[in-house]
Amino acid sequence: MLDKEYRILIINPGSTSTKIGVFDNEVSIFEKTIRHDAEEIISYTNIIDQYEFRKNTILETLDKEGINISKLSAVCGRGGLLRPIEGGTYAVNDRMLEDLRAGFSGQHASNLGGIIAYEIASGLNIPSFIVDPVVVDELDQIARISGFSLIERKSIFHALNQKAVARRVAKDLGKKYTDLNLIVTHMGGGITVGIHKQGRVVDVNNGLHGDGPFSPERAGTVPAGDLVALCFSGEHYREEIMKKLVGQGGLVGYLGTNDAIKVEQRIEAGDQEAKLVYDAMAYQVAKEIGAASAVLSGKVDAIILTGGLAYGKGFVKSITDRINWIADVIVQPGENELQALAEGALRVLRGEEEVKTYPENFSTAKI
Repeated sequence: MLDKEYRILIINPGSTSTKIGVFDNEVSIFEKTIRHDAEEIISYTNIIDQYEFRKNTILETLDKEGINISKLSAVCGRGGLLRPIEGGTYAVNDRMLEDLRAGFSGQHASNLGGIIAYEIASGLNIPSFIVDPVVVDELDQIARISGFSLIERKSIFHALNQKAVARRVAKDLGKKYTDLNLIVTHMGGGITVGIHKQGRVVDVNNGLHGDGPFSPERAGTVPAGDLVALCFSGEHYREEIMKKLVGQGGLVGYLGTNDAIKVEQRIEAGDQEAKLVYDAMAYQVAKEIGAASAVLSGKVDAIILTGGLAYGKGFVKSITDRINWIADVIVQPGENELQALAEGALRVLRGEEEVKTYPENFSTAKI
């Protein structure tokens, strides 16, 4: 018997573009990146004010492409900067919309995903969802302790791609995601190493501006005392230091570029500085994975390397040579956020997973 066909509209807003896709079950039948005019974008004081403009642009694009939205089964948007929640697929509700509009954890274009999904879906009387936003927080309590009582470790990572890849690998292995212990490393502009213990990410480095390996654009963990001295030297502004940690850190800070392909070309041309820095990034990733294996007491079913940097065979080999004694290393390069969002919505529509409710009262919410 054939599976019931679900048609899902996927919406993934970025700072100057919106990626959309239409999926019939797992199969993409249409994808497009809508580029927004810079003058149009900057005419809005707040990101949240863009939702009507972006929604109309999406609907116009679908109409132009001949896609009948009345055939949609659901609309799924990229999850934004919400309050910390456990992973999964969430129905968009009033409390979520309130937090997205207010930018509870910060203003970002991804906040528009849930809002636009809800606006389109409500007019069609179909459900709207978000899946595994970056604020997914499933940390064990012991993992929150930083060693400095005024600062708690936070969970901010590439949850959407990490969870999606972990589920796919579990399926390929003939196992359930909730039965496996996996170490998933997303390697892109930021690098996060997640410890997936039977379906929960019990520890992960803060990939935004916290800790872990340095990456093409981020400094990762730096010596705390030296950083404090630099901050109070009187030679730098707060914003300048933050830019050096996020955006101008990592490869950008050392080599002036965040393009791994260009770095590899410099290495091939004999640039020893580029080789040292690139090797150091691989070294730090491997060291973070090694530390992650200790959390699982060495009981690791597989290590997964994903994200854009996983296309680099030399970079992957540098990591793998240091860690393949722990467990088999599975390479899943790139990331497909539209596919991941579609899969999250499908699991709920098919009844394979219960839809989750964004809590009304976070004082009693269990993470």
